[in-house]
Amino acid sequence: MKNRTATLVRKTKETDIRLSLNLDGRGTYTVDTGIGFFDHMLELFAKHAGIDLKVRCKGDLKVDTHHSVEDVGLCLGEALLNALGDKKGIARYGDRTLPMDEALVQAVLDLGGRPYFVFKGRVPRSEPGGFSPELVQDFFKAVSDAGKLNLHVRLFYGANTHHCIEGIFKAFARALSDAAGPGKNRTAIPSTKGVL
Repeated sequence: MKNRTATLVRKTKETDIRLSLNLDGRGTYTVDTGIGFFDHMLELFAKHAGIDLKVRCKGDLKVDTHHSVEDVGLCLGEALLNALGDKKGIARYGDRTLPMDEALVQAVLDLGGRPYFVFKGRVPRSEPGGFSPELVQDFFKAVSDAGKLNLHVRLFYGANTHHCIEGIFKAFARALSDAAGPGKNRTAIPSTKGVL
């Protein structure tokens, strides 16, 4: 488990993204997507996952925020996959339930190489900072697909949209920190197949 870093560049007609991360960082971040609320979520994700994260995204925000949010998710997922390498020595699984004021959220993930995403619960429909709640699912589906990880998110309850979304990002961050962290056997790949 050394040099667990990755840098990705993605350039399309909709977005121009540069993302780099260090899984064994200190939770430092520099984020600029042009979407203030989304920047805040990515910053607290980095802090709570304990990873160093740099994201620069120039997107077609005159159209809407969807392309930027989804494409950053694709880049983050692929960067996680690349940084994890052969996954030797990781715990593989992570499960975190946490409160964010009145909201209660759970994120469960498996870094086993098979993408799957499930979201249960209803995020209130207000738009903090103009950020549409439906983008949360788009973002995490993209992370799951590109990162080849199995992610289940459950919002048990919550009334404040900001708190619900923040709780989701924090629960994912903590679950990822656990899953990407050291497993009981630090020299083996955590699978009977021998590969992940």
